[in-house]
Amino acid sequence: MEIPKIFEGGKYSDERGSLTFNNNFNASEIKRMYHIENADTEFIRGWTGHKIEQRWFSALQGSFLIRLIKIDDWENPSKELQILRFDLDSDNLNILHIPRGYASAIQAKENNSKLLVMADYSLGEIDDDHRFPIDYFENL
Repeated sequence: MEIPKIFEGGKYSDERGSLTFNNNFNASEIKRMYHIENADTEFIRGWTGHKIEQRWFSALQGSFLIRLIKIDDWENPSKELQILRFDLDSDNLNILHIPRGYASAIQAKENNSKLLVMADYSLGEIDDDHRFPIDYFENL
């Protein structure tokens, strides 16, 4: 079983400016990309899960709190599942890998934050969106 993992990025600066990089991430599985901007810092976008698809998240601007849950039963998940928490910010190019089988809840920590989302299936290639009400899980 795969678990969520951060691919550490970095930043280099000199008199010419700065370069943000991630030399540890292999993007060969990526088929599509988009970015998310939440309306404000109070809104939590979620819970959205995928049995088959994988996702990779990276903060392009600002910062985000990403909550992840490993779903135990897609028809009737336990309400007390452990919530994993990850902080992403745009100071480096860290990339969070969300393996198949997880649901996510995304919250911007700063106004005007932008989150890059990468997926390993094209839009419409499979039907794999599973949504749960934001207050479904008790540990939020």
